[in-house]
Amino acid sequence: MKKTSYLAIVVLCALFATSSYAQNDTDFWSVVKNRTSVRQWQDKPVAKADIEDILRAGMSAPTAMNKQPWRFLVITDAKERNALADKVGRGDMIRKAPAIIVVCGDMSDAFPGDARDFWVEDCSAASENILLAITAKGLGGVWTGAYPTKRSQEIHDALGLPENIVPLNVILFGYPKDTPTPKDKWKPENIHWEKW
Repeated sequence: MKKTSYLAIVVLCALFATSSYAQNDTDFWSVVKNRTSVRQWQDKPVAKADIEDILRAGMSAPTAMNKQPWRFLVITDAKERNALADKVGRGDMIRKAPAIIVVCGDMSDAFPGDARDFWVEDCSAASENILLAITAKGLGGVWTGAYPTKRSQEIHDALGLPENIVPLNVILFGYPKDTPTPKDKWKPENIHWEKW
C-alpha cells in the first residue's frame, strides 16, 4: 500500500472518530440539559426493550467496591400500578404512569458497619443514570422519594418485598403529554475553587 493511501485512511479514520465523539458529546449534553421532571404521560405503553436499555444504564452506574446493591422492580401492568397506588402516597401519578421502576437496596449486599449506607449513594447514582436514559429515549420521568421516610416502609409492605430489600425511590415514566421546559439550575455562587 502506498504511503499516501495509508495516510488517507488514517486521516479518514481520525475524522470519523472525531466526528463520532463530538456527536456523542453533543448528545450527552443535550440529554443532561433536557432532563427534567415529567409528571403527566400519554396513555401509551413503554416497550420492554426500552425499559431494559434504561435498566442497563442504571446498572452502569458507579458503585462502592463494585458491591452493586441495587435491585429494580419494574411495574407496567395497570392492575399492579393501581394496587400500589391504593396503598401509598402519590397514588394518582402512580396510576397514570405507564411504567414504574422501584429502585431498591439489597441490605444483604450492603457494607457492614458505618459504611452500610453506601447503598444509598450507589442506588442514587443508578437512579440518575435511569433518569438520563429515560430522557435519551424521548420519554419523561420523575424520581419520587421514599427512603429514609416512612414511605419506604409503606412501599415495602405494599409490594410484599423481602425483608432485606429497602425501597429508595419510585421512578415513574412514559411518553410525556407535552414538552416540558427544563429548569436552569446553574448557580456559580454554589461553586468554591481551591478553598471554601
